[in-house]
Amino acid sequence: MSSLRVRYQTLEFDNVDIHLRTLRDNQEFSDDKGEAEALGISSATWPLFGIVWPSGEVLAHLMADFDIKGKRILEVGCGIALSSHVLNQRDADITATDYHPEAGAFLQENTALNNANDIPYVRTGWADETTDLGKFDLIIGSDILYEQEHAELLSVFINQHAKEQCEVIIVDQGRGHHASFSKKMVKLGFSHSQSRPENTDYLAKSLPKGQVLRYRR
Repeated sequence: MSSLRVRYQTLEFDNVDIHLRTLRDNQEFSDDKGEAEALGISSATWPLFGIVWPSGEVLAHLMADFDIKGKRILEVGCGIALSSHVLNQRDADITATDYHPEAGAFLQENTALNNANDIPYVRTGWADETTDLGKFDLIIGSDILYEQEHAELLSVFINQHAKEQCEVIIVDQGRGHHASFSKKMVKLGFSHSQSRPENTDYLAKSLPKGQVLRYRR
């Protein structure tokens, strides 16, 4: 991993600063042991976990003042896990997951960088039949409907880990797969609504097709 170029940045959320060590850009790549290749992660998609994306910033800002009292929360496809770090600073019961073999290491390093408590983390794929994650009151994610097949895989994974009464919030980048995902979620008993992100002056790049997807049952 020594060949990777990284950057350090600080993102502000009201009176809380989140410090992050991220990849310098989306051209970085290091898979000397072939771990990512064995998981089907190509060199082109390898860096995507390690960048702060606009949809991730929108989700993190939603979580900065979201009602978390008494809720067990799961971030799926966490990547650099900005929302998990924001929730961790609020002493939320947050667990993070991702498929990428390096996401957990970056999560641990950034938790230490923020002098925060450890965030429970599980490396898992949505196609994995069983995990020991348990069930959650709130499930969140950003830009995770990346491919057409993700609609089916993600809806099944969420249903597996959602309590009978559960809320799901996903900030979608606008890759054209959320309609299929929403239909599958409705079939699983969730109500559905969506809206454009509001008050996004903090974004360096806008989300012209971005939507906040909300599901509840």
